[in-house]
Order: sequence, then C-alpha cells, then structure tokens
Amino acid sequence: MAWGVWGRARGGPVGALTLTALAEEIRANQGQPPGPSSIDPQPESELEPEAEPTGVTAIPTAHPVPCSLPRVQEPAPKGLYQDPPNSWEEGALADLALYAAACLEEAGFAGTQATALTLSSALEARGERLEEQVYALVRGLLAQVPSLAEGRPRQAALRVLSALALEHAREVVCALLPSSLPPDRVAAELWRSLSRNQRVNGQVLVQLLWALKGGAGPEPEALAATRALGEMLAVSGCVGATRGFYPHLLLVLVTQLHQLARRASSPDTPKAWTPSHRGPPHSHASCAVEALKALLTGDGGRMVVTCMEQAGGWRRLVGAHTHLEGVLLLASAMVAHADHHLRGLFGNLLPRLRSADDTRRLTAMAFFTGLLQSRPTAGLLREEVILERLRAWQGDPEPTVRWLGLLGLGHLALSRGKVRHVSKLLPALLGALGEGDARLVDAALGALRRLLLRPRAPVRLLSSELGPRLPPLLDDARDSVRASAVGLLGTLVRRGRGGLQLGLRGPLRKLVLQSLVPLLLRLQDPSRDAAESSEWTLARCDHALRWGLLEEMVTVAHYDSPEALSRICHCLVQQYPSHIPSFLSQTQGYLRSPQDPLRWAAAVLLGFLVHHTSPSRVNQELLDSLFQDLGQLQNDPEPAVVAAAQVSAQQVALLARAQPGPRLPRLLRLGLWRRAGPHRPPPVYASSPFQPRSVVGRWGCLGSGCA
Repeated sequence: MAWGVWGRARGGPVGALTLTALAEEIRANQGQPPGPSSIDPQPESELEPEAEPTGVTAIPTAHPVPCSLPRVQEPAPKGLYQDPPNSWEEGALADLALYAAACLEEAGFAGTQATALTLSSALEARGERLEEQVYALVRGLLAQVPSLAEGRPRQAALRVLSALALEHAREVVCALLPSSLPPDRVAAELWRSLSRNQRVNGQVLVQLLWALKGGAGPEPEALAATRALGEMLAVSGCVGATRGFYPHLLLVLVTQLHQLARRASSPDTPKAWTPSHRGPPHSHASCAVEALKALLTGDGGRMVVTCMEQAGGWRRLVGAHTHLEGVLLLASAMVAHADHHLRGLFGNLLPRLRSADDTRRLTAMAFFTGLLQSRPTAGLLREEVILERLRAWQGDPEPTVRWLGLLGLGHLALSRGKVRHVSKLLPALLGALGEGDARLVDAALGALRRLLLRPRAPVRLLSSELGPRLPPLLDDARDSVRASAVGLLGTLVRRGRGGLQLGLRGPLRKLVLQSLVPLLLRLQDPSRDAAESSEWTLARCDHALRWGLLEEMVTVAHYDSPEALSRICHCLVQQYPSHIPSFLSQTQGYLRSPQDPLRWAAAVLLGFLVHHTSPSRVNQELLDSLFQDLGQLQNDPEPAVVAAAQVSAQQVALLARAQPGPRLPRLLRLGLWRRAGPHRPPPVYASSPFQPRSVVGRWGCLGSGCA
C-alpha cells in the first residue's frame, strides 16, 4: 500500500513525535484547531535513543482472512446524500494505522505510549474509515502486546482495541478468533479487555454468538468463539451485556455441547487427534461447559451451577448418550433457581422444535420437556396445544423423541386444573408400558405415579387398567423397570388406602394380593433399588390392609430371619385362605429364577407357606408340581439352594401325608414318605449365604447381649 503524503523513509525511525504530528495534521484537515495532542511530545534529549533499525517486521496487509460473520452495519443506500470522502484524509488515516502497527514493534516506552494514545484518539474520531486496516491493526496488537510493560503502555494498547471494536466489532472478532484456537494467553487478555469495556462488550458478544451458531460458519470458528465467550463471560459484569439474547446464547452453548458429544462418539472421528483439529474434543467440551457456567453464574444462577454439580449434570451434558439427561437436569435447576429467564427460553425453543438438525431439535425438545415443570411457563401455551404436541411425539419412530414426550406428559400430569385431560393422557402412558426401551417404560411409570400424586387422582380407573399390566413388570429383567413398577404399586396402595381399609377397591385389592409373593421375594433382589422399593411398598400394604406385620417385613428385608418370615406366611395363609394355591404357584415360578438369591428365597418361602397351609387347601396336581420342581433343585449349582429345597420338600411330603386319600405311589417314588406324628414340625433352614442388606452391628446390637 502507498504511504500517502508522508512518504515513509525505508528503515526510518518511528516514534512519538512523528505520530503526534500526524494526528495534529488530521485534526487540522478536519477543521479542528491543532491544540495539544493526547500525549505531549517529549524533548529529544529525554527520549530514549533509538538505533536505526535494519528492517521492519512485516505487518499483515489490509487483506484479512475470510470471515463468515455477518456485517452488523450495512452501507447506506446510494440515493442518500453522503459527504464526499476526503482522499487525503483517507490516506493519512491509513498511514496512521500502519505506522501504529509498526511502532508497536519498533518504538520504546515513550513511542509506544504515544502511538497507542494518539491512534486511539484518531480512531474514536474517524474509526469508520478504517475497515480495511482493522485486521492488520488487531494482528499487530496481538503480536506486540506481550512485549509491552504492564501499566499505562499496555492499557493504552487495549484502548486501541476497544476503539476499533466500537466501530468495527465484526472485523475485530474475525481477527482475534484465529488466535483463540488453540488457546492463546495474549488473545485471552484481549478478549477480557473487550469484556470490561461496557461500550463494546455487547457488540462483541453478538458477533461471537453469530460465530457460535452452527450455520454461521465453519466448525473451527465456532469452537474458537466458544473459548472467546468463556474468557469474556468470566469477567464480572459482562453477562449483563447479554440482555436481549441471553436465552438464545444459552441454547446455542447447550446445543454445541450436543454436537461435540456426537462428534466425539462418531465412528468417523479420528482416533488420533491431528494438529489440524487444534486440541482434543474433550477440551472443547470443557470450554463450552465453563462458558455455560460463567453465563449462569454471572446472572445470579450460582445455585443452578451447584445443583448441576451435585446431580452430575455437567458430566451428563458432555456425554453422547447422556446429553439429553443433562439438559433435563439443567432445565429442572433453572425452574427451581432461575425462573426469570424461563419465558425467554420457552419462546426461543418453539421454532427449534421443528429444526431439521437433530442436535438442535432434540436439545430443544429436552428443554421444552423440562420447562413444563414450571406452571407459569407451561401456561404460555394452551393446555390442548402442549398435550397434542406431546402426544404427536409418541408417534415418532425415534425412541428418544417418544421418551421425551412421555416425560413431558409426566410433568403435565402434575399440573393442577388438567383433570379433564386424564382420558387423553392415559392411553399414551399405558401403551408405553409395553415398549422395549427401558427409558420409555420408566418414563411411563413415572408419569403414572405423578398422575396418582395429584388431587382427585383416578385410583379406581388406574387400578383396573394396571391390573393386567403391572404384575409382569414386577419381574422385568431390567432393574430400573422393576424398581419403578414396585414403586408405582406402592403409590397406588397409598392413594387407595381408605377404600382398602373399608373393604372396597376390588380391583386394587386383587392387584395387591396378586403382587404379594413377588414383593416378598424381591426383598432379596440383587438390585438395591428394587429391594428398597419392595420394602417401601410392603409397608404401604401393611398399613392399608392392617396386617400388623411392619416389624417382621423390615426384619426380613434387612436380616436373615426365618422366624419373621414364618410369621408373615402364617398371617397371609390365615387371612387369605382362598389365595393359597395362587401364593404357592407364584412362589414355585421363582424356583427357576436365574438369580441364586431368588431361588433360595423362593425355596424358603415355599416351605413356610406349605407348613402353615391346611391340607384341604391344596390339590394333588399342585403337590405333584411342587415335588417335581423341588426335585430338580437337587442338582442346583448353589449348595444353599439344594439344602433349602430338601427342607421344603419334606414340608410338602408332610402336607401330602396329612391329606385324606392315597398319596403313597408318588411319595414313594420321590423317597420322601415316612411316618410322622399328628403335628408337622416347622422347617429349619441353614443361615443364608447371601449378604443381608443390614448387619446386626449397624443397629447397635452385638451378639446375644441384645434384648
């Protein structure tokens, strides 16, 4: 580029006097009195001696690299009147820009200080004339800031950057972004300096938001913008500049985490992270998380950050298979602790629900689902509109979409005033109980439980509908489904307690009696959640049906106590004699369980049930079936199961002998017939080899000294 009327001498010194004189000439040409410059020139004797440089370090030319950021300010229409540009002034300002960049490399303390302050003053006056030189200036600043001393020289250089950003935020951001990936200490300092300037930080944040949006530019640019946002938002007070686009920025950051998580798990992602990627994927995700934390913390959402940390939400957000769970946790935390942004978030979500991009659409769906927990937010749309949208998701071929729809129906079920929509909620929830994906079944069970927690819950209707559907889920192979199904049964019993105590609730009473054996055996479930849920549900049943067996049930749940189990079986046999064949048949089914603790528990429970059963309550076919299955356990690989089966088989033989009519042929073939007295002795089982959920010492009871 030409050096204008000043005609730079090759290799000539650049200092404060030259730049000050240049600034005064510019002011004079603008019609302003020359006056003193921002920095008075010092006498030559006081200036640091400068040796004539042998060469000048190359400064980037006025041709910046392509940038995908949109221009915020468009040129005025041609028809409007515009002042004719002063070609002399344009050349002088261009000269000043390049002189400043060169001086930052060559000048000493005084020259650098004068350069920065003079350039800042000139840019503030006529900054809009320097678009083509901004990139070169910013790159020059980026190269020379490390050599500037702390204090006034460095602050003056940062003033230059702010003055440039005030009129040319797009060009400044485009010039700084390439140095933000990989992280650069100097670039981070420049971003923070822009963040502290209240006049420019909002414009810069808008430009970074454009760079961050997936469709606004190439991926490296979005990653660099994320790092820049993290630096800026970490400065106290900067988040206030996001007013007006805070919800949009938050959604874009969360969506980028989804995109990063998917890319990291994609088989197309290279195993060895090449230098062209500028850093490992996990570092990009952690940077986005830090930017998100800074955004929330700066706006008073420290409790949101804390809740996410305690619930493992940040870890879930960066996982390819757990990202949506993290979004749901974030939405729940914001509903609880940052409700002032929910209306804006809800409004920004609605267009994204129909996005063609999966990451944007699914992230928006998860946020939409989570925000339904806020009744004021859900009230922004008509109930019918929300319900129809959630029901439409149930027809989507993608299981994740159906899962989010079920979670949304669960949140909707908790809202008061929506009783008239129960008939529309139930078909979708009950239909999901047959899904093969455990997430969908868990979500449906959770939604049904929430439906029971609201006032005037349809207990009788749910008891009838769940009668054929719930018992199979109590024995589901998936641990989470078993635990949720048992918990739903306990909630149903608690809500229908009044009717059960009065002898009403026929469907619910039938469901409870049908589930007693699975609940008792699930106290030994290897899944701790399922075992604890069974204990809680049995306590609800004991209270509703007035058995008075709470102590025995808690004892059986936590300790190896055959005596407590015997008392439970005696009560059940005495109170429900007509259900004895059903109790025995259900217990018999667990003898074939693949889990050793359940086979052992079934053999023991069967022995006590048989011991307390009257001979007239069982038939020959049932006894033969019990003999056969207990006999098969003689070859069980677990010795404890074999021993328990032998004891229980003796009880079956004693019961068969007490029955009227011929029973000898079958018993003789099994080798179990022998003379016995009129009273059947109780079964005696060896101690359980399986670890109980509690030990005696935990309750302060040690050995035989306990009373």
